Amino acid sequence: MNDSAVRVEALKVDRDRYVSLAFCWADLLFEIDQTFNIVFAAGATQAFFGRPQETLVGTNFRDLIAPADLPLVGQLFKQIARTGRTQDESIRVIGAQDNQLWVSLAAYCLSPPDGNLFVGLRKSKPVDKATALSHPRSEGTNLYDSSSFAELAADRLKKIQAAGESAQVTLLSIPGMEALEQRLDLQSNKILTHSVGEFLRANSVGGDSAAKVGTGRFSILHASTTKIAEVVDQIESLTRRADPSGRGAAVESATMTMDADDISEEDLAKGLVYALNKFRETGAGDVTLKDLTANMSSLVGEAVVEVNKFKSVVSQAKFYVALQPILQIHTGEIHHYEALCRFDAKPGESPFKTITFAEETGLIHDFDFAMAKKVVDWLSKFPRNSDKTRVAVNVSGFSIGKPVYIDSLMWLIKDNPWTQGKLMFEITESSRMSDLDTANNFIQTLRGRGYHVCLDDFGAGAASFQYLSVLDVDVVKLDGSAVKNAQRAVKGRAFLSALTELCRRMHVETIAEMVDTEETLEFCRDCGCSYVQGFLFGKPSPDIKDFSPLPHGNLFKRPLKL
Repeated sequence: MNDSAVRVEALKVDRDRYVSLAFCWADLLFEIDQTFNIVFAAGATQAFFGRPQETLVGTNFRDLIAPADLPLVGQLFKQIARTGRTQDESIRVIGAQDNQLWVSLAAYCLSPPDGNLFVGLRKSKPVDKATALSHPRSEGTNLYDSSSFAELAADRLKKIQAAGESAQVTLLSIPGMEALEQRLDLQSNKILTHSVGEFLRANSVGGDSAAKVGTGRFSILHASTTKIAEVVDQIESLTRRADPSGRGAAVESATMTMDADDISEEDLAKGLVYALNKFRETGAGDVTLKDLTANMSSLVGEAVVEVNKFKSVVSQAKFYVALQPILQIHTGEIHHYEALCRFDAKPGESPFKTITFAEETGLIHDFDFAMAKKVVDWLSKFPRNSDKTRVAVNVSGFSIGKPVYIDSLMWLIKDNPWTQGKLMFEITESSRMSDLDTANNFIQTLRGRGYHVCLDDFGAGAASFQYLSVLDVDVVKLDGSAVKNAQRAVKGRAFLSALTELCRRMHVETIAEMVDTEETLEFCRDCGCSYVQGFLFGKPSPDIKDFSPLPHGNLFKRPLKL
């Protein structure tokens, strides 16, 4: 090749590099060949890596990436080779003095799939997927809950494996965590919880792929090269440093075999949720971690079977409505009934596990709509010109975020306008609402059409006050545990009275639940509650005749205490 041809070729290379890097405006610019070796570097390499740019040429780009994020970066590079570009992906690099830095990555390939990659990095703040998607996370740890983790892990595992990379899910159990927490004061507990959460996040893919499954129970999606024994040692060290006695707590671990090639992402997510639920329910001391992690395929199979069984229950309406009355606290008059589900195949058994399974596998919105239809059918048997019989049907916070549920429900009430004044809605699992403004729009649409809305579980967490400040509702239901705790606490009466007064000033009525004794009834009266609900006035029943006469109805005939 003559000098002229060499100059032309060099100009072409410079042109291609300029065009490609134009798509990757950043603090650092790299050209990377097919083996991920750096062939060109420019920008603030000294500030980022403590090295001049010429020393990076010939280095493998992977050596600059935090080990936990290597599967994610491998996936991104394979994606770029197929699609030609990507941008604004948050990853971590190993900076000067081995400090990890969050950077935003943008990359371009001029001639995919065989051309060089042109990569730009700029310093950024850590923006994890949990924040981006407003997924609920465990208080104090900044970790996912089980269902959010399963969704993210399934998505990333499929993409990582499709790119020829590998990652794993490990379950971590600290059987002595509850005993340790009892030895710590409140501040020490918060510090330990935060430290464990941050450590797991730092060692997870993308810096956000970790979850708190239960007390002392965690899961983490990590690179296959991660040394779990070192993770275990570090968590045990954190517990020893926090423990006044220095004993700390032992950590058990087991890693799942994640062969996801023949499993759909949806089924993989359901299988993960199923496994995590079993993990959460495993009693301390049970040697079942290996059983849970030995064969992910079988767990996915079990999950799919359970999902199909539940879908059959919903589609064939194999459940019935049990009613429990809500009473005016002074007169004992039944204001309305709460509609509770009971399953035909499980007579006498609490539906809690089944409903939780539906929520965590993304099926609850189908069930909520089926329940609403069944309640409308039940109400249709009563005179339509009377509002004497009113029923509140539950709506999970999950369902409010599902357009298909909202559309179906709006058609249902549009087709049955006579339900105004007879049908009410009670929002449960409000912590699952990812967008409060959207939730409030849904609530106001219902109220605008003549339907009262109740917010359940009020007082069960600090977020309750945020919900009340954003969501305009007609009624709040005071969580039963909050009522019981207030009854036992020295300042409990003042606390509950303040809650009911706050609601009264906002023109919101209050229902106290779990009123099971005469003493609790009197306590709720003294605290200013509007209505009561509980076993004192009968257990849920499919026949409202069971509440006529009302069990313990004589309690409302006694003179009120002054």
